[in-house]
Amino acid sequence: MTIAAAQNLPIVLVVDDETGSLDAIRRTLDEEFIVHVAGGADAARLAIERTEPAVILCDQRMPGTSGVQFLKEVRERWPDVVRIILSGYTDSEDIIAGINDAGIYQFVLKPWMPDHLLDVVRGAVEVRRLQLDTQRLAMELRTSSTVLRARSTEKQNALQSTFDFDRIIRTDGSPMDQLCELAARVARYDLSVLVLGESGSGKELLARAIHYASPRAGGVFVVENCGAIADNLLESELFGHKRGSFTGAYEDHVGIFQRADGGTVLLDEIGDTSFAFQIKLLRVLQEGEIRPVGATRPIPVSVRVIAATHRNLEHEVSAGRFRQDLYYRLAAMTLTMPPLRERPGDIVPIAQSLLAQATLDMGLPVRHFSVDAMASLVTYPWPGNIRELRNEIVRALALTVSENMQIEAQAFSGKVLQGQVSTATSGVPPTGTLEERLAVIEAAILKETLLRLRWNKTRVATELGLSRAGLRNKMIRLGLEKT
Repeated sequence: MTIAAAQNLPIVLVVDDETGSLDAIRRTLDEEFIVHVAGGADAARLAIERTEPAVILCDQRMPGTSGVQFLKEVRERWPDVVRIILSGYTDSEDIIAGINDAGIYQFVLKPWMPDHLLDVVRGAVEVRRLQLDTQRLAMELRTSSTVLRARSTEKQNALQSTFDFDRIIRTDGSPMDQLCELAARVARYDLSVLVLGESGSGKELLARAIHYASPRAGGVFVVENCGAIADNLLESELFGHKRGSFTGAYEDHVGIFQRADGGTVLLDEIGDTSFAFQIKLLRVLQEGEIRPVGATRPIPVSVRVIAATHRNLEHEVSAGRFRQDLYYRLAAMTLTMPPLRERPGDIVPIAQSLLAQATLDMGLPVRHFSVDAMASLVTYPWPGNIRELRNEIVRALALTVSENMQIEAQAFSGKVLQGQVSTATSGVPPTGTLEERLAVIEAAILKETLLRLRWNKTRVATELGLSRAGLRNKMIRLGLEKT
């Protein structure tokens, strides 16, 4: 049984006639969701009745019944299930034609990337949760408008508290202090903000804090990943479309900008958009109004736009890949999220917070990091930033069977443990004999190998070309004998 299956987690049903595809998707989603699979529409119908999934992820090309046809049936019989479809570029026209009929939340192009697929499914689960919240609130409205107003105020206060700048985890003197102070000042004014930073560094968290610290905090905050959707679908998703405006547009569709009127829209990965789309977005920002696809009249909207990207947009402008006028429109204020390796003092408190959340999500007892484990976390450069740190912690939790509620360093992957060696070799004492300096390096290599091989002295001795007795003597001399 997987970790996810042991917990009360959202259920995702994956429908595909290719076994390899089912296995790949299951491996991608298994840690965060309970995943059930079905090899076709017939098996999927039985699975829906049996498992009551929150989300269905369905391939377009299946024998007998296509993905769109099956999801149309799902919409009629199980309307509360959120529907996602997988397809190749050649199927895009069929998907667009059936997207409204089938009530498809989003479609994912093949070949899909694991992080993108996870984000899409997380978004679908959130949509499902919001649907259930809406239904519950509607019932409360019928019974008591007073209760509804109280709940709404309470939820708003909770959101503002949850996403306050003070909740962005950092230590005193962190590079984030100055950034959060600047962002808090900017939040009070209705300026467009451009947030730069590496993937996984927390750009969306900063954008949410800006929204909930702004006069628009009572409005909605909506995120759209611009790099994950084809241009024609992105325009429809953001600005909406009118019935009959293109093949498959069977009803009017209200876009994100109109739904977020009075609130904030985060356009993530704005640097991945095409020139054609950039022109349309620029017109919306300049004129303060949208024109849905196929509409004859514009619709005024009041939306604050926060854009985010991992790219250097100034370089993209110089290279002719991003419009200069749009860049200046988006970058009324530019904020740059520092990568995790540039804020090493924040790694431990962030890791402790992620560990607490992971133990809660996985239904495990509260645990803490050993000194060696914390040293490994601090010395590793974290190219994947906070997202990679979270994944490493979840992995370590899954592998930890210690009775003392402690996460040991050897539960981390080899790349994290090797960070201790590179740090030690770069920090060799500037003074002392050659023997003393080499001892520092020798101790770091030996310690890393012991941790990585989980103190299996036979394997350690073999890897380092030592005898068992020689290894033991070195461990005693270097103070590494495990107690």
